[in-house]
Amino acid sequence: MSVNTQDMKIVHRVLRRESRLLVELVAAVAPGDTARAKVTADHFRVYRLGLHHHHEGEDELLWPPLLSRVDLEADIVLRMKAQHERVAATLTRLDTAVPGWEATAGADERDALVAALSEHRAVLLEHLDDEEATLLPLAAEHITEQEWASLGDHLVNNTPKLTLLTLFGAVLEDADPAERALVLRGLPAPARVIWHLIGRPRYARHIRRVRG
Repeated sequence: MSVNTQDMKIVHRVLRRESRLLVELVAAVAPGDTARAKVTADHFRVYRLGLHHHHEGEDELLWPPLLSRVDLEADIVLRMKAQHERVAATLTRLDTAVPGWEATAGADERDALVAALSEHRAVLLEHLDDEEATLLPLAAEHITEQEWASLGDHLVNNTPKLTLLTLFGAVLEDADPAERALVLRGLPAPARVIWHLIGRPRYARHIRRVRG
């Protein structure tokens, strides 16, 4: 039993990039610029939804089969679960901070949000680094292809389609040719057509609007 977990590392790259950019984007919003604050807050909500479903899929579909098949390595899986809880706690704080800043674009609210986003990123990076170093090799050894594929299915089935196109664009943005082929290969042919005709130009517009 051995699965290719490279697609998880591609997703992690997106989370690292976007969590960094959110700090920078919020910090750059001038006090009182509520229009720009709304654009950035909307982008945060897309990021948050993608991260939520990514971790929810692992919680529901990856940790249980792993725990049933490993013995001495169970502490790795339990550590991942604890790290998810820490990441979720930072998101809960952001769920309060983002609307308050979005409504007024106040300088104090902005600075508090930047601090909360920075804390979130630090906790997230600790988890992603640990997961890649310890959990992914375990998953490659003990998880079936079908079980691994169910993680992507969970995201697809629980995400609004237009948001899904944005998340898919984020995944492909920094992918090299081999990684793009790996990601696109997992899509049905009609979905690949939709991506090229609708998703790619839509994502380009989204990025221009968010990053300026």
